[in-house]
Amino acid sequence: MSKLGNLGARLYRGEVGYDFIGKRFIWYGVSVLITITAVVALAVQGLNMGIEFKGGAVFTTPKTSASVQELTDVAEEASGHQAIVQKLGNGTARIQIAGVDVKKSAEIKQAIAEDIDVPAKQINAELVGPSWGEQIANKAWTGCIVFMILCVIYLAIAFEWRMAVAALVALIHDITITVGIYSLVGFEVTPGTVIGLLTILGYSLYDTVVVFDSLKEGSKDITKQTRYTYSEIANKSINSTLVRSINTTVVALLPVAGLLFIGGGVLGAGMLNDISLSLFVGLAAGAYSSIFIATPLVADLKEREPAMKALKKRVLAKRAAAAAKGDSTGEPVDADEFEDEVPADAAPAVVGPRGGASRPQPSARSRGKGRPSGKRR
Repeated sequence: MSKLGNLGARLYRGEVGYDFIGKRFIWYGVSVLITITAVVALAVQGLNMGIEFKGGAVFTTPKTSASVQELTDVAEEASGHQAIVQKLGNGTARIQIAGVDVKKSAEIKQAIAEDIDVPAKQINAELVGPSWGEQIANKAWTGCIVFMILCVIYLAIAFEWRMAVAALVALIHDITITVGIYSLVGFEVTPGTVIGLLTILGYSLYDTVVVFDSLKEGSKDITKQTRYTYSEIANKSINSTLVRSINTTVVALLPVAGLLFIGGGVLGAGMLNDISLSLFVGLAAGAYSSIFIATPLVADLKEREPAMKALKKRVLAKRAAAAAKGDSTGEPVDADEFEDEVPADAAPAVVGPRGGASRPQPSARSRGKGRPSGKRR
């Protein structure tokens, strides 16, 4: 078995683990800091919206030897607006200019044709109106809101409302970070970006549900035992699924990283950046939030319940009594020594091996002591 596989097995059995729940305020602080940075970037720089959202023109030239910088200078001089030029794989060029009308589009088309020395009719021009872009943006927001509402309803039915709230917070966390990164790096926001955002929401939710399912199974009949608190079971659930989350995240990030860094960076296919950046950042943020945000938040909400508070007191009292009796392992002692704390029909602990030293069996000599020998005096 590989080292990672062996570690995963030990994490699943509870032999090793990291206290995610105990150190949750550190991760809360990290998330708050990242979120504030993203919000400030959005407020200061805003988003570089594509022409699909704010309207403009797209010009596609025939095969040309003109450089990107040369085409950019010509397009910006003719339009008076910023131009985005991309050289395509077949030698053609794609020029995007926002905020131009039909008349201005004809002038830009003629200027580009003269610069690359081709007839103007060989340059394909497409105009996008701002009203169409506004409709696309509204539909994107509507789809995102509907998705979140359906997710919250499903999680509330399948699990409980606390898990639904925690998952919603994690989803908002992932979207905010992803959008903030777009603002910081200045990548263009296109319909591909929206598709990427909706995709990462589904992935983030999947990773969160995996941990929640383990937590639901582990906390079944939790009040009938006095070995673990709810937070400890939640921490065990994270650790038992940790390697699985790492594996699925890495496998998902590798092809997306290829699109972003090789396709968009090395090969210069800039059209891949709009969707690959959202996927890359969102997948990483989704894995982070499911482990460090969603499950610790569920534990926080759950520990506020009176039943969980009472359980925690019983667990701590039992461990204190065990320590007083000299149990160096720190594990609870047998339940029948605390019959006033645990019901008679209580089930054993739902997670982990049964702790405590076994009771020594009486020897044959001790069993015979005190019995009549059968001899008459």
